[in-house]
Amino acid sequence: MPARKIILPIAVLAVGVGTFAYLKSTAREQPAAEIRERIWRVEVQEVVPRTLTPTLTLYGQVETPKRLKAAAPAASIVNDVVVKEGDRVIKHQLLVRLDERDFLPRLGQARAEVEELRALIVSEDNRYQSDQQALRHEEELLALARAEVERNKALQKRKLGAESALDRARQDAARQALTVTSRRYSIDDHRARLEQLKARLIRAEAQLQEAELEYERSSLRAPYDGIVASVAVTAGDRVKQSDILLQMYALEDLEVRARIPAPYQEELLRAQSEGTRLTGSVERGGGQIKLRLDRISGQASPSGVDGLFRIDQGAALLRTGQVLRFQLQRPPQDNAVAVPYQAVYGGNRIYKLVEGRMEGIKVEPLGGYFDDEEKLLVRSEALSAGDRIVITHLPNAISGLRAEAVP
Repeated sequence: MPARKIILPIAVLAVGVGTFAYLKSTAREQPAAEIRERIWRVEVQEVVPRTLTPTLTLYGQVETPKRLKAAAPAASIVNDVVVKEGDRVIKHQLLVRLDERDFLPRLGQARAEVEELRALIVSEDNRYQSDQQALRHEEELLALARAEVERNKALQKRKLGAESALDRARQDAARQALTVTSRRYSIDDHRARLEQLKARLIRAEAQLQEAELEYERSSLRAPYDGIVASVAVTAGDRVKQSDILLQMYALEDLEVRARIPAPYQEELLRAQSEGTRLTGSVERGGGQIKLRLDRISGQASPSGVDGLFRIDQGAALLRTGQVLRFQLQRPPQDNAVAVPYQAVYGGNRIYKLVEGRMEGIKVEPLGGYFDDEEKLLVRSEALSAGDRIVITHLPNAISGLRAEAVP
């Protein structure tokens, strides 16, 4: 009995070992797992180096260096305000009318003074002619008076005349001499009196012109085609001389002030000095606005310098104070390639597909470019015509990564 307890477990163990050995010897061998490298399917773009014009995105504000501030020519009452803020006006169009009754009295007074002085000049000329004629007669009378003195002297020597008669003759001669002297002085003083009257006439005519100008300006009219920027008065307001009535500006004087970043400042200054025409454009209000770099501001800062752009087309779509985002055409660049922004890594690295693997190359960014979409212009000696650039953005892109171009 004890022997059976020992033999039975041993037999069961032996049967199990034999069964395991049999199953192992008859089992199929499993092939080793094959590790496959992943192939990324990407879009590619063929390299075609060309001379292209990069763009620079700028933000500028519309302003004008010539804003007309129309002021009251004199103290008056506003009769009528014909325009409103934002109205487009044409040259000579009536804008504001002041009460003409505040200007007519001064105008009439100035005209009367001019007419008075003109009459005085005519009178002075007549007086001069009369003095010349009178002088000839008075000189004759003086000669007769002096002859009478001599006759009385001769009579007195011969004891035939009275001394009183001689005294009277001398008095008459002296009075006549004084009359002649006075007349000669009047004739000699004619030029001075005439010049004085002419000077007063010139001053009066200037005052008349000033009064006429004030009266003319009592009806304020547009000096050119433009936009009314603001209106400061309304009908019935009392205004003083030089009070601002309204402000306006000409569309042709509008310009855009935009900050040019410091890295591009030297390039644009050089291009402008060489006579290169630098233009920009933007779509606004259903129309296109075209700009041209006119000049560079005389002051700069570490962040850049202001560029002043003249508006060649679309000025009617703009108003002062508006902010524009526009694309400035920079000088052309040779051997440039336009690629989508998603193809660029870290701002200066792209990948090209070479024999089924991605190869990273360093590129020189040249600026933005607008074709059918917004792109980036790049340039590199490692890029040749016909190379294929990977334009699908891969978050794990590295050199050597397997990739396959999709149609």
